[in-house]
Amino acid sequence: MDPLDIARWQFGITTVYHFLLVPLTLGLGVGVALMQTAWVRTGDERWLRMTKFWGKLYLINFILGVATGLVQEFQFGMAWSEYSRFVGDVFGAPLAMEGLLAFFAESTFLGVWIFGWGRLRKGVHLAALWLAVTGSWFSAYFIIVANSWMQHPVGVELDADGRPVMTDIWAVLGNNTAIAAFAHVIAGALMVGGMFLLGIAWYHLWRRRHDGIDAVGQDGRVVVGSHPEIAGRDEKDHGVWLRSLRIGALVAIVGFGAVAITGDIQGKLMYEQQPMKMAAAEAACHTGSSFSVLSIGDPGAVDCNDVQTLIEVPGVLGWLAKGDFGAEMPGIQDLEPQYVENFGAQLPDDPRLGDQAGRDIEYVPLMWVTYWGFRLMIGLGAIPAGAAVVALWLTRKGTVPSSKWIMRLALLGILAPFAANIAGWIFTELGRQPFVVAPNPDYWGTGDAVFMFTAAAVSPGTTVGELLFSVISLTAVYGILLVVLIGLMVKYTRGGVAGAMPDMEHGIERTDRGPDEHPDDGDPDKKNDVLSFAY
Repeated sequence: MDPLDIARWQFGITTVYHFLLVPLTLGLGVGVALMQTAWVRTGDERWLRMTKFWGKLYLINFILGVATGLVQEFQFGMAWSEYSRFVGDVFGAPLAMEGLLAFFAESTFLGVWIFGWGRLRKGVHLAALWLAVTGSWFSAYFIIVANSWMQHPVGVELDADGRPVMTDIWAVLGNNTAIAAFAHVIAGALMVGGMFLLGIAWYHLWRRRHDGIDAVGQDGRVVVGSHPEIAGRDEKDHGVWLRSLRIGALVAIVGFGAVAITGDIQGKLMYEQQPMKMAAAEAACHTGSSFSVLSIGDPGAVDCNDVQTLIEVPGVLGWLAKGDFGAEMPGIQDLEPQYVENFGAQLPDDPRLGDQAGRDIEYVPLMWVTYWGFRLMIGLGAIPAGAAVVALWLTRKGTVPSSKWIMRLALLGILAPFAANIAGWIFTELGRQPFVVAPNPDYWGTGDAVFMFTAAAVSPGTTVGELLFSVISLTAVYGILLVVLIGLMVKYTRGGVAGAMPDMEHGIERTDRGPDEHPDDGDPDKKNDVLSFAY
């Protein structure tokens, strides 16, 4: 076994798991903040119910995201010490900003929001949530700045030892790769949040139909009912789910549109900055302008010997790359000699590289990963938009169809944008190989190119046994956390509004609230429910 391969598997497993939680935090958080804003402005209790229900699921996801995210930075020092030495001067600033500014603000104000129910004035309490959500977006930006520097290193100079030293922090923070990637990630997160709202709201509307609470009149429109013996099964509860479904559908549609626009911008940047990645993503073995709709070949291939393009569309590749139909893009067979000329045919004969030293360099990433990862990202990303349009049409009369299969498809559809996000990140990271820091083409052949091979990044002192122990342990812990996450999500999803608002179970109702009071102001029993909401 190769320590490098095990280290890469470990980083891939933990990072992919962590990123399952990130887009929901980014996408759902802003939705919850908008719901509470609507409640503060209108006083409509349905908005309050929505805030508390979706806020509960948001908190569960956020807390598990923090737990899994802690491992990421520790891995740099444990399994990737050479990488840490190489990028440390650059990464120090954005990671410090993420930890000391963005995450500090995010977690602090989220705590204020959690425990501020009934203790703070409405406006202050709402501001705390908006500051927490804004902090999470800034946190994401600083992390993406660090990752984007690996994709397109800027704002640095090489010192005498060949290590990059940051000379322009604004170039690093304003990296066009980071700006495009951040916009793409936020758009993808909105799709995740939108489909999450849509799928769960569909389930609850279906359950009301199934339990006979809501019916359909002769005109096909919903006849809203209630179940007075069960908290949260009344007319207002119906409004919670219908509003949530429609908001989720609209957000998913807007998110998909933003994903398409930002993805196009990213694709054009990748053709300039990492031409081999995009050539592999299109299985473009030869220079040309035809876009591959379907290509086949050996899954393990890293060359073009057996790649066959079965369906292609002439001219489209030029538009994707440069906005010019028919423009020719360099293919793999023309790019590979350029990489060899600039970066060599073999890895350096450096003892720190261990068994990797002197090996031939494969500049073409695994094409089946980049090719299908690119297409899965696009295909799975289109599902939420299509599902959202269908959902808006089917619910135009106030409820969902009684079909259990459609309900199951709605719940299953929640997974599509998650999978699209993961496919996109796998494409982005594996397509960069064999570099962990990809060279900026602006400096090719000048002697100032900043780059690092992945083989040179792994910690030289780690053994196969140590890495196997850590990857198995972390995978097992993450597996347990996944069970916890799914269990909590399912529990509180099924519990509905009453599960997130314990005061509803107590039947406590006050009619003497002031205009600036929460429903749980002034009642000791309800103040204790703040802890129940947090728990």
